[in-house]
Amino acid sequence: MRLKFVAPLMPTLVEKPPEGDAWIHEVKFDGYRSQLIIDEDRTRIYTRNGHDWTAKYSDLVQEAKGLGAESAIIDGEIIVTNEDGLSDFRPLRKAITSRQHHLYFVAFDLLHLNGFDLRDMALKDRRAGLYAIIPTGLRIQFSDALPGDAKAIFELVDKAGLEGMVSKRKDSKYRSGKSTTWLKIKAYTIDEYELLGVECEAGKPAFALMADRNTGRYVGSAFINSSQAIRERLWKRVQEHAGPAPKGLKRPATQWVKPGIIGRVKHLRGEEDLRHASLQDFREE
Repeated sequence: MRLKFVAPLMPTLVEKPPEGDAWIHEVKFDGYRSQLIIDEDRTRIYTRNGHDWTAKYSDLVQEAKGLGAESAIIDGEIIVTNEDGLSDFRPLRKAITSRQHHLYFVAFDLLHLNGFDLRDMALKDRRAGLYAIIPTGLRIQFSDALPGDAKAIFELVDKAGLEGMVSKRKDSKYRSGKSTTWLKIKAYTIDEYELLGVECEAGKPAFALMADRNTGRYVGSAFINSSQAIRERLWKRVQEHAGPAPKGLKRPATQWVKPGIIGRVKHLRGEEDLRHASLQDFREE
């Protein structure tokens, strides 16, 4: 029987991890959500959107031969680790094209095994089956649950510089699409970006429009919730450094500035563009 790609279950973003013993907690890995399918046809790896990337992951396809399953659908994340053993998104694309031996598939759910659809089983039972088919020594690894209290786990995840954690109900069934039975809690980090301008429409909060300092690429806006003194100082600098709009950017009610103002922005870790971002302070180069 040829198995088909299953649209993934997508966790809901929340501010705090859930409390109580009805949940398990795992590291949120900073990589590409992927699905590994093994059947009588061949082993295949799909992206979260269902694109067949088997050819790009030939090393991991070979690794899958070591799994103890005739047929399976495994949900997981393809990652690269840094010197500290933590997942690191930045070198991932290069590893796919030229350093496949650096790739790992971290498996966290089992949707199908040896002819049986497991999606109606409880998560804890699906994970027990997943653990049983993954031997040690492979670059396909099991995502262990983190022991302890949810709040303490998140503090450790944050201090370690990880992207965040995912909390899952032990009794949850696997249903494609957005779900509240899986919750993702992301850590924040602070980085510096180039200020492009300030957008301020009447009756709305002001936003700082930011760009990557190395590439100049627009990465999003940051809510200006700094102290009144910082806001006043920023607006004075913006007026003094007024400049033309960057090419390709059209935003209403925006005062654009010349290069040279650097903003410190607090934002969700592990995102390519700014999310849930706020301007903390700024300086001039």
